[in-house]
Amino acid sequence: MGTVADMLKPTEAAVVARVALRDVNRVIDEHILPEWFVSVDDGRRVAVTACTLIAFYFDSAKRLTSEERLFAIREAGSRMHRFRTLALASLIEKDWIVRDEFLTIDLAPFVQRTNERMERLAAAREIVVSDPDVLGGASVVRGTRVPVHDVAASVAAGLPMERILAAYPSLDADKIELAAIYAEANPARGRPRANDELPRGATIVAERRVPRRRKAG
Repeated sequence: MGTVADMLKPTEAAVVARVALRDVNRVIDEHILPEWFVSVDDGRRVAVTACTLIAFYFDSAKRLTSEERLFAIREAGSRMHRFRTLALASLIEKDWIVRDEFLTIDLAPFVQRTNERMERLAAAREIVVSDPDVLGGASVVRGTRVPVHDVAASVAAGLPMERILAAYPSLDADKIELAAIYAEANPARGRPRANDELPRGATIVAERRVPRRRKAG
């Protein structure tokens, strides 16, 4: 599923690492990652395996000091650099234990998770197409006219899966999840929706209006 050296946009890296976009930008700005993991030649990009280190850096923040986390990133990063021509899945069998005197850190779970999330992102890319003759070139689920970002908006709004399936009968639960992953990794461009505009197919489950408080005279 690609090689270690494949590069991701920050929004894609955030999805694979399961962190906020601001966290990805932070590790770039603060040079937390070894240099070879980052490219800024044609927009910001980070290597796929950087997601392993990004996830580790933030997930371990409550247990390890900044110095300990940076040490582990440097050690694991140098190994990943040696394996940069390999397929990502092949890294799972490598040794990802880092030792520093009494401290032992195993990054294998983060490598495994990165591979799994990258596979889901790759699957999401596969089911999405864009054709100028279909909805003006909007990203849609392959074989349908269902806009990916509309499906993702329904998921983000917290609508129950059965309601989303009812609104989009040409999709199944897996495609709905993949659509949400794709939309998160590739945010829609242009002006955001108006606050009172629902995604196509979404319904209001409950509505409550709160009266404005009058200012004291």
